[in-house]
Amino acid sequence: MGGLVDWLTGLPIGALYVAIAAIAAIENFFPPVPADTIVALGAFLAARGQGTALGSFLATWIGNVGGAMVMYALGRRYGAERLEKRLLGEKGSAAEARIAALYGRYGIVALCLSRFLPGVRAVVPPVAGALRIPPTRAVIAIGSASALWYGLITYVGFYLGSDWESVLATMRRYGVITGIVAAIVLAIGLIAWWVRSRSRRG
Repeated sequence: MGGLVDWLTGLPIGALYVAIAAIAAIENFFPPVPADTIVALGAFLAARGQGTALGSFLATWIGNVGGAMVMYALGRRYGAERLEKRLLGEKGSAAEARIAALYGRYGIVALCLSRFLPGVRAVVPPVAGALRIPPTRAVIAIGSASALWYGLITYVGFYLGSDWESVLATMRRYGVITGIVAAIVLAIGLIAWWVRSRSRRG
């Protein structure tokens, strides 16, 4: 990580934007990449160079949504099973079932919220493709979640950090809060769906 930080620090602003976009895209193919941290670092460095918050955000958003839609296209063409196993191992099938159930009940809102959950966010695009969700709906859900999440990270990195350690501390705090809220909303949705299913059968 230290070598990557040194490399990003030495980039001119245009190349920094390209690097941020590439890393945000790669996250969709290889979830262990610490994209959130690197994007925040990129925004932090842009604030100290000649960059802008908007430039940092757009580079991140375009890269992330572009990578996600490639995974969507692969899931639509080949199915999600192989991709899920590569991304999440044996947990992939459970994640697909959960996303499919939520989409059937709540539509694109469920896809959007699922992108905030670390355990399933990586499989949302290929599952959306495998479920034959229309591309317009998929890009709206994925793009909205990406805009909210990376908009927050860019803001933290660009405006709220007087030093890198404070940026990391703020990100961790916001990340925990966002994950908890998304999990609660999804849990309430699942409970409501389960209760209604039982009442119909009864």
